[in-house]
Amino acid sequence: MYLMDRDYRYLSMNDGYLSRFNLPLDKIIGRTYGEFHSQESTRTFVETVDHVFESGRPIQIEHRSDRDGRYFLRTFSPVRSPDGKATTAVTVVSKDITARKQAEDALRESEEKYRTMADSLPQIIFETDLQDRFTFVNSAASVMTGYTQEFLTELYAAQLIAPEDRKRARSNMERILAGEESAGNEYTCLRKDGSRYPVSIHSSTITPDNQIVGLRGFVVDITQRKQMEGRLRRAEKMEALGTLAGGVAHDLNNVLGVLVGYSELLLMEIPEEHPWREHVSQVMQSSQRATAMIQDLLTMARRGVLVSEVVNLNEVITDYLETPEFEKLKSYHPSVVFKTELGKSLLNINGSPVHLGKTIMNLVSNASEAISDQGEVTIRTEIRYLDKPIRGYDEVKEGDYVVLTVSDNGMGISAKDIEKIFEPFYTKKVMGRSGTGLGLAVVWGTVKDHNGYIDVRSETGKGSTFIIYLPATREELTRDEEKTAPAQYMGRGESILVVDDVTAQREVATSVLTKLAYAVDAVSSGENAVEYLRTHKADLVVLDMIMDPGIDGLDTYKRILEINPKQKAIIVSGFSETDRVHQAQALGAGAYVKKPYLLERLGKAVRQELARLI
Repeated sequence: MYLMDRDYRYLSMNDGYLSRFNLPLDKIIGRTYGEFHSQESTRTFVETVDHVFESGRPIQIEHRSDRDGRYFLRTFSPVRSPDGKATTAVTVVSKDITARKQAEDALRESEEKYRTMADSLPQIIFETDLQDRFTFVNSAASVMTGYTQEFLTELYAAQLIAPEDRKRARSNMERILAGEESAGNEYTCLRKDGSRYPVSIHSSTITPDNQIVGLRGFVVDITQRKQMEGRLRRAEKMEALGTLAGGVAHDLNNVLGVLVGYSELLLMEIPEEHPWREHVSQVMQSSQRATAMIQDLLTMARRGVLVSEVVNLNEVITDYLETPEFEKLKSYHPSVVFKTELGKSLLNINGSPVHLGKTIMNLVSNASEAISDQGEVTIRTEIRYLDKPIRGYDEVKEGDYVVLTVSDNGMGISAKDIEKIFEPFYTKKVMGRSGTGLGLAVVWGTVKDHNGYIDVRSETGKGSTFIIYLPATREELTRDEEKTAPAQYMGRGESILVVDDVTAQREVATSVLTKLAYAVDAVSSGENAVEYLRTHKADLVVLDMIMDPGIDGLDTYKRILEINPKQKAIIVSGFSETDRVHQAQALGAGAYVKKPYLLERLGKAVRQELARLI
């Protein structure tokens, strides 16, 4: 403690404070505060002392000593004249709070570290009080729910849970507060936009000083897991049903073999004019229709497709549209318009034309039946390269695909029905005219036998879209076809560097360009491309835009330009053009070529870029 006058001179000082100066008292009394402290410290001190003299009221401030860095809580109190009307001096009492400040700093650092770690996680981290109100949420909560973090702290946790799950959630919360461990409870939650998503919530009690004050835990969005579980259940169900159907088909074949055989023998023996001949003929025709159904069962059971031919899907579709079956379908649905959008330069697939034709017939028939009045059914084909898997009804892996899409604007499929549509004999259509319920089961079996995938998108009242992904092949059709000479796209020995992170895609591009008489090298990443071009030259770089892991096409091209500012390149990708593609082109890259790699498309882009003047 010490005493100061109006001119900020020390008037007295106790031993505790004197020890900080390492000077005798007579060397301090009468000297000003500023003689012993920095200008910044003195300015703050003077302002505080002036305030006490002017107001006549005490004041407390925290102060960090510029002498040794310690923290003090200073209390400035006025000393009044005997009549109590004037302030004649100020006493300053300093309390060392260094330990407390260090503890507070450590606590703040710990809290900041905890918040940073929590905000870096993709799961929701939360804390609630005993009334179930949020007291803390990390940034993932805002991403997952659509609400801001500030708004969430004004909500009760139960408000984010679907109404049908709230009672169970409250019961689980009470059990956890009673000491029961939580191994993860699953609920349906609601986003701000009203959409639903499944979660798993793990929580435990917050117990400072052994007293429960709330819950702490994390929330995991399990949408992807649920989708995978659903796909697995469907696959297991279809496998079991296929096994059953295969056994039934085998037994029925034995029975129908007898019926068909004896019916044919009887027809050979019975005269044309005999009245029983018509009856036997009907037995024969019914047996043949049953035989066709058995073939469907075998297809659904995945025992009837032999993938052995190179097929062009456009031709399979065109052939179906010229069949009597399609004409009959149109007569059943005179108000339905059938449209085709068949992609040009479609790659081929390996498959069975008969089974693929039946798949198309079933999809088109299914779409037609979904339209109760006027409407449209569209059949579309295209080639598509997937850089990343697509997760939908099926999980479609990356690769080159011929994609068949059959869509309608009919009644759509409800969420509860969409899980069952590929099961055999499951149908809501008119029996007798619409079929047996095997149609989509046959589609499933055929697609799986062709190593393909199915995606289904539908909304009640807005129609349905079935998307079939069939692996593409660059094999030529089995039959002889007239070929277009690629002379105008041929190279002249120029050097090409192919940059693609997918081995199969590098090999395809290398094969195509080598066939066009270019000298080709290939690397698997942007980093490898940069290192290659430090010691080699390439007349042109064929640069994949999306590469994972590592830098993408744009960043690769930027680094290449640092080595050779005039390096020619074209950009390739399985996705549509993006801003990053346009940025690469703005830097000097040439054409954008959409995957898959086709000889004519790639050859023309390479030839044009090589011919372009820089």
